[in-house]
Amino acid sequence: MASQVVLTVGGRAFSATLEDNAATRALTAMLPMTVTMSELNGNEKYCYLESSLPARAERVGSIQAGDIMLFGSDCLVVFYQSFSTGYSYTRLGHIDDAAGLADAVGSGDVEASWQLA
Repeated sequence: MASQVVLTVGGRAFSATLEDNAATRALTAMLPMTVTMSELNGNEKYCYLESSLPARAERVGSIQAGDIMLFGSDCLVVFYQSFSTGYSYTRLGHIDDAAGLADAVGSGDVEASWQLA
């Protein structure tokens, strides 16, 4: 069964639905957590986790604003812009309503809190 989490960033709370896979089960076992997410490419925030997650990367082709992905086995990524990509990711989930996400995360590094809903 898919889990619900809440990402709080920039003073705003965003609900997200996680995929039902080994990576998300390992991720939810780490919650709650607060991390500093770094800016990359004007379209994503990322952080390296303390532990690796079970990865099943696939070429996703396109990214949608609000996608939550795992790059490699330990890099948690939240995308705030939509674009095409040739990179491979493990899908973790998607923010249910990404309206306002880009404004909330801003243009630099940001503190993000993750917890089960």
